[in-house]
Amino acid sequence: MAFRILVTDEVDQEGVALLTEVPEFQVDVIPTTPEAELLSRIDDYHAIVGRSATKITEKLLQAGTKLRVVGRAGVGVDNVAMDAATKLGIAVINAPAGNTVAVAELFFAVLIGLLRHVPRADTTMHEGKWERSHLLGSEIKDRTLGIVGVGRIGGEVATRARAFGMTVVGYDPYIAQERFDGLHVRRCATLDALLLEADVVTVHTPLTDETRGMIGAPQLARLRAGAVVCNLARGGIVDEPALAYALRSGQLHGAVVDAYTREPLPADHPFRSAPNMLLTPHIGASTDQGQRNVAVDACAAVRDALLNEEYSRSLNVAAAGGDWQALQPAMLLVRRAAAVARAMLADRGARAISSISLRLGPELAPGRGPLLAAAALGALEGVVERERLNIINARAVAASRDIDVQYAEAGTP
Repeated sequence: MAFRILVTDEVDQEGVALLTEVPEFQVDVIPTTPEAELLSRIDDYHAIVGRSATKITEKLLQAGTKLRVVGRAGVGVDNVAMDAATKLGIAVINAPAGNTVAVAELFFAVLIGLLRHVPRADTTMHEGKWERSHLLGSEIKDRTLGIVGVGRIGGEVATRARAFGMTVVGYDPYIAQERFDGLHVRRCATLDALLLEADVVTVHTPLTDETRGMIGAPQLARLRAGAVVCNLARGGIVDEPALAYALRSGQLHGAVVDAYTREPLPADHPFRSAPNMLLTPHIGASTDQGQRNVAVDACAAVRDALLNEEYSRSLNVAAAGGDWQALQPAMLLVRRAAAVARAMLADRGARAISSISLRLGPELAPGRGPLLAAAALGALEGVVERERLNIINARAVAASRDIDVQYAEAGTP
């Protein structure tokens, strides 16, 4: 089967080459596509690959009746209507590892730049001044760094922080203790506990309903006097008016921000007049290596999804886990077993199945996300009249029909 792929934004050519070299692919590269034109063209494509500038709205997804995959050459997917994509059976794939080093390095560049007054020093020198006596700075050695979100980027930051002689504490309710131990990061049980202890707080989480506004005025008030707050993740995680006020009131020593709720940052935004604040225009991933890495990662994942239905990198296959290829036999078995159960209960009508419970041994437990999706798919095939019923949306469709799909460890009643 031939597939058409639309590449928008400025995606690195090394990544695009992974698509153009595939005989089954026809690739159109249109770096800047107005929304109206995109809507009129999208129905011709099976996949779209872009960066943050292209907004993948629910309206666009519904217009793309052939769409199978959305590829994001980067980490954040807040420009993608994720719920709509899942319901429509469209895989959403990002590149979470490609720019981790770039963001981690920028964090230390701007943190040290802030504490050593580098921007001001450079500006005054270019103005012909020599203000050495006014540029007394601070060191980061022996400071306590609090990392909110100890994932890929948070881990890279932690490793480098220890090399600088910092004490590192972290908060992340979704990361195993083994990772904290491996990074030599002391775990804080709550966000408040981290805020009370840290001299510098840096945020490295995605923007979700849970993290939106997670550091607001009450949280900033818990920080010790002279603390520094850094947000190089996504705009909206730190309450922007509250952060600007904390700087003006002298509650905080300084702040660094690279991502904003509105981008470009409005001219009248309170950050622009806040004291001791270092601002950068969302350049965390903007390195040659970072852009190449995310493009290669995203395009390779889109290629594999289209050619082989390889969805291990999909964000909406119920948190795909485990080794996707190694799970294929088990997924097929589960899917067929669910289909057999559905056939056996066919005489009970369309609502014969109300719940599916999947018991897995320890060797398969890491892959429970894809396996649960496979069970839902097997139970629904032949029953649901839906053009796009697949591994991506099977659990969402099951939930819409009040079918509870759940996991239980082997040996539980």
